[in-house]
Amino acid sequence: MELGRAVAVAREIAEGVLAPEAEAVDAERRWPDKGMAALRTRLGGLVVPERFGGMGHGLLAVAQVGEATGRACASTSICFGMHLVGSAVIAAKAGERQGERYLEPIAAGEHLTTLALSEPMTGGEFWLPQTRMERSGPDRLRLTGAKSFVTNAGHADSYVVSTVATGPGKPPGQFSCTVVDAGAPGLAWGPEWEGFGMRGNASRGMELPGVEIPDWCLLGEEGDEIWYVFNVIAPYFLMAMAGTYLGVAAAALEEARAHLLRRRRARAGRSAAGRQVVQHRLGTMWARVERTRRLIYHAAAEAEVGGPEALPALASAKAEVADAAERTVNDALSLVGGVGYGERSPLHRMLRDARAAHVMSPVTDLLRVWTGRALLDEPLLAD
Repeated sequence: MELGRAVAVAREIAEGVLAPEAEAVDAERRWPDKGMAALRTRLGGLVVPERFGGMGHGLLAVAQVGEATGRACASTSICFGMHLVGSAVIAAKAGERQGERYLEPIAAGEHLTTLALSEPMTGGEFWLPQTRMERSGPDRLRLTGAKSFVTNAGHADSYVVSTVATGPGKPPGQFSCTVVDAGAPGLAWGPEWEGFGMRGNASRGMELPGVEIPDWCLLGEEGDEIWYVFNVIAPYFLMAMAGTYLGVAAAALEEARAHLLRRRRARAGRSAAGRQVVQHRLGTMWARVERTRRLIYHAAAEAEVGGPEALPALASAKAEVADAAERTVNDALSLVGGVGYGERSPLHRMLRDARAAHVMSPVTDLLRVWTGRALLDEPLLAD
């Protein structure tokens, strides 16, 4: 499927399935099963290589599809975005067995995956796992630890898990990535997610009390985790979030514009749309959303070709869209007035969802630091 068609399908699903469900998903704090089923079935293999039956798209597709879905429901958009990130991680160095077990079913719309990287004791430094991986037999691995804020928790068919290798002869800090099936014996989940916003993403804690998996579930080689983090996870993760929150900002802009146009038709000659201050505010909002969109698309294109601006552009894209989404929803609330501030207003949900853009790791302040370090040729992870 060509990129333009894939984005059109995302818009079709967003308008026909996600948007009608968005209010209920938020109010009932439930995982968006209908929206995820539609997206998984038709676009699940978006970033899976063609040799495994996928569409073979990259970062730009993730951003554009994320914008389409984010306009309708940020929770569903993030849930699907994390599936795309997980798919890209599995695909990056996939062997034939991993391709058959995970990528081919993903491409067929029959398998949902996601990430399990963050941990209770590492905060936003998701690239420094404490979950232990050790050999438990000639062809078995044992995982012991806990993960936090796992999107799609309890609903995905597999989870990409980061670990630190332990055991005799293992060098300190040898981080690796594995895939863990949902049905792995001993895998357990923490309490249901009860968030201020993003209420439908099922973000729960994962318990790994000595969970055993086949050693062919190791992604790449032992010690490859940092490579995965900065070459696959970070670019795809940042674009999935940037696309989603760009969609939120664009939806808030359109909500304000539509409200003003409705008021103008109802009150000819006396509407707010005729006031210069309102026109100025709306024009500023449009420019903010559009320049953020251009930065995000530039970041995706630059990263796909390994351009010199890839790192600062990727980091800045997520930081900028966090500011843009929050400010644009706030401006829309000011333009719409009391109607927009009501509990049933979509702006109510958008404001709570938009605030999460700053909180989701890497947080905005850290991304600004990374941008500066990249421009100064300083080590990204320096103290």
